[in-house]
Amino acid sequence: MTSTTVQPAEHPDESGRGLGRRRFLGYVLGGSTLVTAADLSLGRAAHAAGIKSAPQVSEIYDLEDLQTDAALPTAQLIQIEINRDGTASFAIPRMEVGQGIVTSTAMIIAEELDLPVEKVRVTLAPARPELLLNQLTGGSNTTFSTYTPIRVAAALARGALIEAALPLLEANADRIQVIAGTITNIDTGESIGFGDLSEAAAWPVDRISEVVLKEESDFTVIGTPRNRTDARAAVTGAKEFSMDLDIPGALPTMVCRPPTLNGTPERLLNRREVMRMDGVTHVAKTSRGIAVRARTFGQCIDAIRAMKVSWNAGSVEGESDETILAELRGAELPFTPLTQIPDLPLGNRTLEIDCEFMFRSSAALEPYAAIASVTEDSAEIWGGLKVPILAQQDIAQMLGMSQEQVTVNVITGGGSFGHKLFSDHAIEAAECSRAFGNVPVRLMWHRADEPRQGRLHPMVTSRVRAATGGGLLGGGRKVYGYEQRNTSVVTDFSHGLGEMITSISADDLPLNLGELTYSQSIFLLTQELGYDFGAVTQLLNEVDDRFNTGSMRNIYSPDTRVAAEMMVDALAKDARMDPMEYRLEFLRNENTKRALRKVCKEGNWGRTMPPGTAQGIAIHREYKGTTACLVEIDCRPATVNRKIREAVTGPRVTKGVFAVDAGLVINPRGLEAQMMGGFADGLALTLTSSVHLKAGHFLEASWDNYFYTRQWNIAPEFEVHVLESDRPGPGGAGEAGVAATAAATANAYVRAMRIDPTKQTMRFPVNHDTSLSAFTPKSFVPPVPVSPTNGLKLTR
Repeated sequence: MTSTTVQPAEHPDESGRGLGRRRFLGYVLGGSTLVTAADLSLGRAAHAAGIKSAPQVSEIYDLEDLQTDAALPTAQLIQIEINRDGTASFAIPRMEVGQGIVTSTAMIIAEELDLPVEKVRVTLAPARPELLLNQLTGGSNTTFSTYTPIRVAAALARGALIEAALPLLEANADRIQVIAGTITNIDTGESIGFGDLSEAAAWPVDRISEVVLKEESDFTVIGTPRNRTDARAAVTGAKEFSMDLDIPGALPTMVCRPPTLNGTPERLLNRREVMRMDGVTHVAKTSRGIAVRARTFGQCIDAIRAMKVSWNAGSVEGESDETILAELRGAELPFTPLTQIPDLPLGNRTLEIDCEFMFRSSAALEPYAAIASVTEDSAEIWGGLKVPILAQQDIAQMLGMSQEQVTVNVITGGGSFGHKLFSDHAIEAAECSRAFGNVPVRLMWHRADEPRQGRLHPMVTSRVRAATGGGLLGGGRKVYGYEQRNTSVVTDFSHGLGEMITSISADDLPLNLGELTYSQSIFLLTQELGYDFGAVTQLLNEVDDRFNTGSMRNIYSPDTRVAAEMMVDALAKDARMDPMEYRLEFLRNENTKRALRKVCKEGNWGRTMPPGTAQGIAIHREYKGTTACLVEIDCRPATVNRKIREAVTGPRVTKGVFAVDAGLVINPRGLEAQMMGGFADGLALTLTSSVHLKAGHFLEASWDNYFYTRQWNIAPEFEVHVLESDRPGPGGAGEAGVAATAAATANAYVRAMRIDPTKQTMRFPVNHDTSLSAFTPKSFVPPVPVSPTNGLKLTR
């Protein structure tokens, strides 16, 4: 991979937000050592200022604004402590799932404190109910919402340390220097470290203090590439995840699950036989299956395979891809009558795009796993949890306890993709512990359980219609009306994003947003078309809540963007214009144009390519930033039909060029990694990854028959270009690479295959109907396959 990085530019003042662009208030908290906290609730506007000319909701107020405003009332509870050994400690109320926030947060604190990054200890905070909506990791909002509170707390600490040092050094404030955690009297050369000042700088009672943040032009840490602080531990196996914790008595536990989606257990028919198996200590019926606790996970699998269980019906008995698609088709919202489109001239015509997006699994590399130790009057949980407060509440309710009786520890997760927004694993671990008679358990879902009973991205249809006509001034064909109608299985937002919407007064939300459903609100808060296409509407209708769904990475954007950008290519063809030139003419945002020009220049857009290959481009705006992507794809038979054991191959993206304006960049290396991961996701969504519903159950069970991007799918050439930004703060980055990649890949595919997407329904991923031939479904009874023993024979 190659990359270029440009430092952020100076930005204008932000009147109306806080006391000023860099001036804030906070607290030096009472205690024996120095602890500081920000208070951003003083003087801050309720939400972002409106964009006068923008017609779409997300351009006025988006999901980043909503999450940040919801977190604002408890921003002062984010605290930084200076320790006696000269280090700084901060427990971030978000979850690290591989996105690199521990590293970037340490960089922010180090910058404002003038302390080496290596001396900043960032850990994950346990569930803290007092934080309310300020402990949810999602929507690429972590750095966006915590950047200023963390800086303020760090700057307060630095100020308090200097204040304490001045009498000891017998110096005035303008005659000291702070370097690498040491304060020095410039005149005498006498120095004192932060650790030696941590007690002297502390106050017996809380006091409010004003602080001025650093100018961005003075930054020496923020904006510099840095490897992740946990990189060595991750590659050497030293990093600890939930299953690595040594919790006394917590034995491996797994669940025998039903053969159909959301089936429930009726009775275990051979309990005595299972209890006599090697290593088995406990067997119990739970709400979702028959749980077994044993000395090893292998013994749990053996016991599950031996179980004879009678099951109750599931939630989608007899349903299949086609029956659910038919249901969605029946619920699709109509387009507006052409007679109601303003100023539509005579000689107008319409173009339509019709897309189907199949179910996809949001399972991460680390399966659902959690440890639970339940007693009669308390419970303690360890797990990867992005909304730990809600997990604490749900577990307390399930156990019949108060919230205070349940302790929830947040552990670093091996990926999430929205999966760990839900606490299914932690709740189930607590349920198992209680069902076994209050013994500690180490619960892990089998990989086969994840696509079959876990969280999915919903099936969606997306229809787009554009009404075009001759330009009023004779300037070629213009778009007078653009409409997009998404119809979907219901996306579950019960993990906390819904509560964020209701936490903000309906009067404070734009365009009657407070009167919509959770799903419709989040759809409108995240979708921005970006083109001057006359009367624009993008609507969502969700109709079936029988599936276990969730906010898979980038939520609605990849599907919506694929259909939208395919329409833009179709409109360019209709106008007899180059797709890049067409986009540049109609795009509203100059930063988006800049990103598009960058990828087209670096990717040599428009170069001559052999038949069966093509380039594709697309743009996307979300998370207060903008992205553009160019891909080259190879759809020739020699590539599509290449043989790989137990694999679906198909078209291959051979080159990717990605440009991102993500506002102020904390760690360029981390941002590049996020874009690389998003690029891999985007490929998979368009080309290969999906699950198949048949007779009430999903066929896939594990990674060997779920076709996420493999090494043989990834582009041999890939570049990320981080663009200079005029934004004053960071934007979201964790999901920003997905949508533009998925759309650029779709456009490249239809160009290479010479498909006219206005003439036929497009189904994504394109390999959905052919990938079934690449694997034999594993058994549903028993629900997990036998543990493999031939791994070494298959290595190369």
